[in-house]
Amino acid sequence: MRKSVTQKFDYGCGIACFAFAANMTYAQAEIFLGKEQSCSTRFWCKDMVAALSRYGLAYEHRYVKPHVRRRIYREGTIVLIARSKHYPSGHYLIRHDDRWMDPWINLPFNKNIKQAKSGFRKRLPGRPMYAIMPTQIPS
Repeated sequence: MRKSVTQKFDYGCGIACFAFAANMTYAQAEIFLGKEQSCSTRFWCKDMVAALSRYGLAYEHRYVKPHVRRRIYREGTIVLIARSKHYPSGHYLIRHDDRWMDPWINLPFNKNIKQAKSGFRKRLPGRPMYAIMPTQIPS
């Protein structure tokens, strides 16, 4: 199993998932995505798909409806869970080896980004709202 990627700022879960998908470090992903994205409070699904495409990875995004829901469990799928008490801005996670890589796994219990830890979890910690899915099976 690959090592998880920890986000480095409050809204960096999308960058961490991009880094994991591209098999790079968080710092490398920040450089690739640019300063504007690394300081942003948002990472839109369409922007994530465009960035993955620029890196050479084929992805598409979909709102998670019942017929899409079973597809989110494919390797390499990035999911944006809906806003909630524990995730006021939503949260990105990526599927790997039948688990979800969570870039800030201790967020519900520790809101201090300097103490953020990443890891893998069996279940999503919220309702999937959007899925960013590979259009080709990753190798």
